[in-house]
Amino acid sequence: MTDAAGNEFTPSATFGTEDGRREIALVFIGDSFVAGVGDEKALGWTGRVMARTEVPGALVAHYNLGVRGETAGGVAERWQTEGARRFHGVSERRLVVQLGHADVQAGTSIARLRLNLANILDEASSQGVAVFVVGPPPAADADTNDALSQVVEAQRDVCDRRGVTFVDTFAPLVGHDQWESDIAASLDGAHPGQAGYGLIAWLVLHHGWGEWMG
Repeated sequence: MTDAAGNEFTPSATFGTEDGRREIALVFIGDSFVAGVGDEKALGWTGRVMARTEVPGALVAHYNLGVRGETAGGVAERWQTEGARRFHGVSERRLVVQLGHADVQAGTSIARLRLNLANILDEASSQGVAVFVVGPPPAADADTNDALSQVVEAQRDVCDRRGVTFVDTFAPLVGHDQWESDIAASLDGAHPGQAGYGLIAWLVLHHGWGEWMG
């Protein structure tokens, strides 16, 4: 099979065990929003998504590899090493990526961010790893949001060119009363609490997650 970027690969989702059971390793990787920083319930959006994910006839193991301050460059360097340990011995390998805030804080150029994300997607594709990308949510600061809006459009374009599912959490949450109140009440003014992570989880679950998981 050839993907939208012209890479030849065999999608891992087509494989099963000898008894027909699907064995899925699902790796979440990215920054502090993947890690669920600020959530008193310690679920973040990833835990809430998994709590509502049912894959009949499949054995699913999911791993949260979120690291605070992780940039796209960091994920590009880290996902293969850490992912390989989780993907070993399973027939179906899936990678969920969320990044953006750390790149804005680090001053990463849009061109560099695009390249790093493209490298992640292309390398995963060549290895038969299915990828799902979640965009960064908005911040409380207007200047940060201006930069994030450019990051989101760049991520969307990179994903669209490769036929990779991309979920925009930025546009739906900018100006959203519950999101903004959750950020305002947070300890650091950046990460949401339970309500905010619930909103991100809802967006993921209702924008292609079920279809991607099969």
